Amino acid sequence: MRNLVIVLMMLSVAFSYAQNDNEPKLEKKGDLTYATYYHDNGEISQTGTFNADGKVHGEWKSYDAEGNKLALGNYEDGKKVGKWFFWQDESLKEVDFIDSKIVSVNQWDSKTKVAINN
Repeated sequence: MRNLVIVLMMLSVAFSYAQNDNEPKLEKKGDLTYATYYHDNGEISQTGTFNADGKVHGEWKSYDAEGNKLALGNYEDGKKVGKWFFWQDESLKEVDFIDSKIVSVNQWDSKTKVAINN
């Protein structure tokens, strides 16, 4: 009986520790708070920063549960701005934002020829 109680306590501690691994990590540096969010499997889901007012600000990245990049873009004071990139299967979308409004969209797939300037 004593061994059973010890095993149950160890499982309880291990389960609690595993749950905390997926908790968001927040680190304050100056006026910015750096955030990392996780999928249930422990892989990073999103990374980015919040400003002093708690609004998303700066570069944000999103990943799927296997660690593949899904999105990359910037926020200014809680609004999407500039070029955002979205990866899906064999395609890449480039979306231009001004004040969180879409200005233009370009899409490329694996068959699209892209000019490369070395």
